[in-house]
Amino acid sequence: MDEEGPECGKPDFVLLDQVTMEDFMENLKLRFEKGRIYTYIGEVLVSVNPYQELPLYGPEAIAKYQGRELYERPPHLYAVANAAYRAMKRRSRDTCIVISGESGAGKTEASKHIMQYIAAVTNPSQRAEVDRVKDVLLKSTCVLEAFGNARTNRNHNSSRFGKYMDINFDFKGDPIGGHIHSYLLEKSRVLKQHVGERNFHAFYQVLRGCEDAELRNLHLQRNPAVYNFTRQGAGLNVSGGALESDERSHYLAVMEAMRVIGFRAEEVRSVHRILAAVLHLGNIEFLETEEAGLEQGHLEVAEEQLVDHVAELTATPRELVLRCLLSRTVASGGRELIEKRHTAAEASYARDACAKAVYQRLFEWVVSRINSVMETRDRDPRRDGKDTVIGVLDIYGFEVFPVNSFEQLCINYCNEKLQQLFIRLILKQEQEEYQREGITWQTVDYFNNATIVELVERPHRGVLAVLDEACSAAGTITDRIFLQSLDTHHRHHPHYTSRQLCPTDKTMEFGRDFRIKHYAGDVTYSVEGFIDKNRDHLFQDFKRLMYNSSDPTLRAMWPDGQQDITEVTKRPLTAGTLFKNSMVALVENLASKEPFYVRCIKPNEDKVASRLDEDHCRHQVAYLGLLENVRVRRAGFASRQPYPRFLLRYKMTCEYTWPNHLLGSDKAAVSALLEQHGLQGDVAFGHTKLFIRSPQTLVTLEQSRARLIPIIVLLLQKARQRCRRLRAVYTIMRWFRRHKVRAHLAELQRRFQAARQPPLYGRDLIWPPPPAVLQPFQDTCQALFCRWRARQLVKNIPPSDMAQIKAKVAAMTVLQELRQDWGCRRAWVRDYLSSATDNPTASGLFAERLKALREKDSFGAVLFSSHVRKVNRFNKSRDRALLLTDRHVYKLDPGRQYRVMRATPLEAVTGLSVTSGRDQLVVLHARGQDDLVVCLHRCRPPLDNRVGELVGVLAAHCQGKGRALEVRVSDCIPLSQRGARRLVSVEPKPEQPEPDFRCSRGAFTLLWPSG
Repeated sequence: MDEEGPECGKPDFVLLDQVTMEDFMENLKLRFEKGRIYTYIGEVLVSVNPYQELPLYGPEAIAKYQGRELYERPPHLYAVANAAYRAMKRRSRDTCIVISGESGAGKTEASKHIMQYIAAVTNPSQRAEVDRVKDVLLKSTCVLEAFGNARTNRNHNSSRFGKYMDINFDFKGDPIGGHIHSYLLEKSRVLKQHVGERNFHAFYQVLRGCEDAELRNLHLQRNPAVYNFTRQGAGLNVSGGALESDERSHYLAVMEAMRVIGFRAEEVRSVHRILAAVLHLGNIEFLETEEAGLEQGHLEVAEEQLVDHVAELTATPRELVLRCLLSRTVASGGRELIEKRHTAAEASYARDACAKAVYQRLFEWVVSRINSVMETRDRDPRRDGKDTVIGVLDIYGFEVFPVNSFEQLCINYCNEKLQQLFIRLILKQEQEEYQREGITWQTVDYFNNATIVELVERPHRGVLAVLDEACSAAGTITDRIFLQSLDTHHRHHPHYTSRQLCPTDKTMEFGRDFRIKHYAGDVTYSVEGFIDKNRDHLFQDFKRLMYNSSDPTLRAMWPDGQQDITEVTKRPLTAGTLFKNSMVALVENLASKEPFYVRCIKPNEDKVASRLDEDHCRHQVAYLGLLENVRVRRAGFASRQPYPRFLLRYKMTCEYTWPNHLLGSDKAAVSALLEQHGLQGDVAFGHTKLFIRSPQTLVTLEQSRARLIPIIVLLLQKARQRCRRLRAVYTIMRWFRRHKVRAHLAELQRRFQAARQPPLYGRDLIWPPPPAVLQPFQDTCQALFCRWRARQLVKNIPPSDMAQIKAKVAAMTVLQELRQDWGCRRAWVRDYLSSATDNPTASGLFAERLKALREKDSFGAVLFSSHVRKVNRFNKSRDRALLLTDRHVYKLDPGRQYRVMRATPLEAVTGLSVTSGRDQLVVLHARGQDDLVVCLHRCRPPLDNRVGELVGVLAAHCQGKGRALEVRVSDCIPLSQRGARRLVSVEPKPEQPEPDFRCSRGAFTLLWPSG
């Protein structure tokens, strides 16, 4: 599964220089000799059976193909399975994988590998129900092989039935159920096999695998040669090992598979009894004895003990079994029942028909039982999402034998239908891709086999319709008469002939043979047995016998046995009509899905490894229509690739695209690459893909790539050495950084061990300089340390001081670094007018006024009070008092017992302005009123700094109310009085005894005693 070189041949037949049978076979043989058993034709996979174990499968191989595009890896079954699964999961479209080829070409093994791949890539969440469904899907193959496969001259494990399996997936892509359809079981094998062939595996597994006690209960012997139905293959096995151990191991595997699927123990015992009954039925012989006075001899069973065994094993009365074998009951026109005795030949025919029917019903019941376990239950698309399906079709390939009968006609008709669908869907896919990519569609000439399909299935005139007419006609109709009717209907058909219509063709016999020119070649059919095989007649007596069995499993296989013999029913459909209807339904089902194809080829007739018989393979290539497929695929463009994938493979061949292009799009980069090689005339540009006409263009690009790859590898090796040195350098740097970081953290830990000690809590500690990589970390740590230290200090403050702390924090927030001194180092009294220290002569008068205001305005707390010097709009300055509560700002007259001169609601105050010096100037700004200009004075001690306290308490109160207070710090403060704009500033004056205002030219100046 490594990258393939030119020595392995072309991985895609579309890339052949010439599309001829010789070139096709040469490439096929070269790849087979190199161990490359898989090759593409576009998206179709051609598989050659290697007849040996190859290291191409398993978990490692699955991992290489999982999630990959089809052409990213060498051709493989896993690539096709992955493409079908991804198409189903990505686009929520139903898909199907059609596996075809002759017996021994490896179809069954291919379907197993596909099932194993799907099981391996699903259910990542390990849901138990999904695991159960996967186990049933995988184990069902083992059970169906036991009951539907047999050893033939072409294949030791040949499927003698067609199988189509639907696997249902939920919206996550996990399998949640499935359904199996079976087609045309070769039930005639129950009775007779060719030399070198065997009956179905199940018979030999029971004989050689069951315990001795169970064999005695079944009245069986281990030697298959004892029984007529298994005598031919008694000395043969499946894999070439020892007979006993080989069959025993297969038997145990089938028993385990049936247990996993859900077959009950009693059902398994019933299956064994039915198989044993069929074997005993085959050994029953009939004797005719003459009786006096009777024209017809008396018929009896040669060994009546066998009748006892059959009756016991089928749980039916012995007398009824014997009656069904020796006679049949018919209803006359008046519904009178008449018992008609058989001749020896009629009894043998009835016995064989019963044996075939019992085994066919057993096989159909096994399939139905598996379906009942696999079917999806209680699925609601509205609740569970849309379910999707992958179908896997494993069906017989085209068959040409020395003598071809009714079965070969049905099988070859099936292949004609599938070939018709194959070409139609391939053309449809091509046309849809051209339309998606904006490429003009070109008409493709190909052989249309619709006329051959119509020859077989056309109503009233087709081969099957004429055969049905012969089967339903009154009187004695022979196979020869049927052939004459065919000649009459199709004498002018270009694909039909017979000896009667072409007397000079001595390869056919008169009255026996006719020939159909199939798409894969001419096939001569012998009409002998056509009518009997198409009627597939079983007397109603046997149906009623089995329906009345006391074994519930056997009874369930014969629901049509409940009809009364006098009941008038419609004529049952013939085998040919049933098969045609199933094929029509199958083709409609496949046509509704996105198809993927696997074409299997058998390399030689002897099943020998590493040998390819060219003549034998050439015949298969012809009847599989592989050359036709290559021509259809190459009719327009030999190859097409998405632009990113094309660039990924060939970008090293162009200076504009290596190592990465800087063009506007991948499409532009591909165009530049092709122009540099001079190949732009042999391509077409789609919306997302590049279409290449001739394989020679790809060969040119591959040669350019092959020349550059060694150079690139050398560069990469040098780069790898440099990369290893850089990696070593980076490793050293990384460890050195780790060392620096650890050392810095250790130093931090050492320095801050005493940080918890009060009262400083690490205030004087010096942070060590950090490495550059830790600078952001240290900045964060410093911020956290400051917050921690503040927390340690704050939690030791009494609750009574918290209001003062909050006010100081608020003042610091707005004044820090803007004002030289704002009184943070002293205690803030707030209500200085009530203090005997600050207001010794009038504190009592102020207290009385405060009590009256509290009763009048109902304020809650005094925020600030102080004596002030104020100036008004008339340029007059006076001594006043300022009272700030949680509801109002009051201007009081201290000379008149603190009478209220002005009251402003606190909500109207929008901000205040102060200077950056030590003066006590404050301007209060109010909405809709004149700004209040004051200077705090008459403080104890004199010139005490209380501006910061006023700002802090007012700012803290506003923060608590959730509103902003604008605080401006400026040495020239603008203000508004009666709409006029004025300025106030401060002039330091050492000789000034008390602060006072001076007015000049519309501006105020506070004369501040700075000394």
